[in-house]
Amino acid sequence: MQIDLNADLGEGCDSDEALLDLVSSANIACGWHAGGADIMRASVSAAIARGVAVGAHPSFNDPANFGRTEMDLPPNEVYAGVLYQLGALSAFAKAAGGRVAHLKPHGAMYNQAARNAAMADAIVAAVRDFDPSIAVFGLANAELVAAAKRAGLVAVEEAFADRGYRDDGSLVPRSQPGALLDDEDAVLERTIGMIRERRVQAVSGQWVPLNAQTICLHGDGPHALAFARRIRERLDSEGIEVGATPSPVAR
Repeated sequence: MQIDLNADLGEGCDSDEALLDLVSSANIACGWHAGGADIMRASVSAAIARGVAVGAHPSFNDPANFGRTEMDLPPNEVYAGVLYQLGALSAFAKAAGGRVAHLKPHGAMYNQAARNAAMADAIVAAVRDFDPSIAVFGLANAELVAAAKRAGLVAVEEAFADRGYRDDGSLVPRSQPGALLDDEDAVLERTIGMIRERRVQAVSGQWVPLNAQTICLHGDGPHALAFARRIRERLDSEGIEVGATPSPVAR
């Protein structure tokens, strides 16, 4: 049994270097919500040096709100913004002797694409037109995953170890109770359950089926790194291999 562990990097957290020793995929901020040219270059180089898959982590152009404010943009603007950010990160990956293996939207763009088919299609179109071998990470059971599959791309379904779920498989908004889980022991058991049993318990108590192919480890917060280490140690003890989800050969 194998699982991909991913983390969002290049966003100004001090734990980036240490997280790279624990994860198999790195989603690197492309400058529109955090990061910038120097940080992107350093993050890509550090990931490639460790054999960690490099992913683009595009967002709305919203650094003031860390990309967490929803925007009602036409599909052509979403497409252009994603293509722009993907191209920038790909340049750094190529210069470092690697490539972009996947793309995972950030913040509000991620959440909107999980439920908005038009936005999901625009994001996927940008990936397809740039390089159809790039995989798309999206919330399990949601619109972005469906859009990637419709376009013939590799869709990687993502789950969150420390986020609350609703009955429909969506995440509890950060502004609502139950959005973030802070009981480390409970989250560890939950992570193993998501991988082995392919389901997660919603805040209502209902069980929701999900195909967890990659699990996000958050790098922010005072105990995030120590908790990430605990998850990795538990996976090792359970005999669950950690490895990046492979992408197809470029067409």
